[in-house]
Amino acid sequence: MTALNPGSPEGSGMSGAALQRIDDHLKRRYIDAGRFPGTQLMVYRRGNLVHNSVQGFADLERRVALKDDTIFRIYSMTKPITSVAFMILVEQGLVALDEPVHKYIPEWKNLGVFQAGTAPAFMTKPPTRPMQIIDLLRHTSGLTYGFQQRTNVDAAYRDKQIGTLDPAGTLDSMIASLADIPLEFSPGEAWNYSVSTDVIGYLVGKISGISFEQFLKERIFNPLGMADTDFLVPADKAQRLAACYNATVGGMMSARSPDAKSGLTLQDDPAKSPFLSLPSFISGGGGLCSTAADYLTFCQALLNGGERGGVRLIGPKTLALMTTNHLPGNRDLPDMSRSMFAEATYAGIGFGLGFSVTMDPAKTLIAGSPGEYAWGGAATTSFWIDPAEDLITIFMTQVIPSSAYPIRRELRTMIYAAITESNL
Repeated sequence: MTALNPGSPEGSGMSGAALQRIDDHLKRRYIDAGRFPGTQLMVYRRGNLVHNSVQGFADLERRVALKDDTIFRIYSMTKPITSVAFMILVEQGLVALDEPVHKYIPEWKNLGVFQAGTAPAFMTKPPTRPMQIIDLLRHTSGLTYGFQQRTNVDAAYRDKQIGTLDPAGTLDSMIASLADIPLEFSPGEAWNYSVSTDVIGYLVGKISGISFEQFLKERIFNPLGMADTDFLVPADKAQRLAACYNATVGGMMSARSPDAKSGLTLQDDPAKSPFLSLPSFISGGGGLCSTAADYLTFCQALLNGGERGGVRLIGPKTLALMTTNHLPGNRDLPDMSRSMFAEATYAGIGFGLGFSVTMDPAKTLIAGSPGEYAWGGAATTSFWIDPAEDLITIFMTQVIPSSAYPIRRELRTMIYAAITESNL
């Protein structure tokens, strides 16, 4: 586990009592109520870890307590790491954001836009312009996720197990399959949460000349000391992997649930989890496991302009570009999204190159700062970085779906309420 520098909340302009109220809220409303098995919350401000609370269980069935070094499935919190990896290649001059994707994936050159029909008899039209690299990073590519369950294109993804929690095949086979499925829309015309970041992971491997997972180890994980972050949990760490659960919301219990009181159904048993071995599909969009401490290390590098402890991932100007809203016309997600699901849904939130970006806190109706950037994962993990307030928050639990409860809104509200000395 990464070494941390603890400090008092008051010494960093925050209220210890207010932070304790968040722990009480999590325990009473979520853990004791059977909504979450356990939680870990880290708050880092002004160079100090001012709050690190660990509550409840990592594994309810075996009554294993959640600990500081518990390993979590971070799912889509993989996306910012993959995006940073790609921007390392951009900084090296090996690829540019406005290049067409078919330069690197020739079989996609003639991808059409869905008009009608079902697989394999789709009717399509040509896109208004080719898909560009930037479309992959900001999810304006026209690709989708199988779990969206909105269109015939989504259904074609599900048929091939593309963009699901248990994707089939390999990165290469996904790229080949997508050549036969039309785009949802012309690139740049809308925002749709999708396998775009998995494609970015594929391109990292193709452009760098080494495997995507090896690139992450050599350029990010090993230099930063993120020893517990990987696409698998090795045997000597298996006992640290948390169980993952499906949420049952509104008192309606799933038929699979043996315990009508808990509101949680076991989704992935850590004793026989697929994360215990290296998957055939290396997902840059959602495949990593990590600890709160490791992910905080990654976030510290970002908050510090791309560098931590003498290790520079990317330059501050590149990071500034990544954390600027790149949605066409400076629109926000609700205005441009066709997605049935995203890890951020508020008005006033745009999207950069791998992160959601707060443009106008007043429109979100939640306390925050312009320029705050964030994302989350399917099992309700989340993070945000607020450069203006010199603040990082990491939240970990293991409950699917992330939309089951308004925990992210509540955490933002309560953590910003704990600030006693604003930098603004």
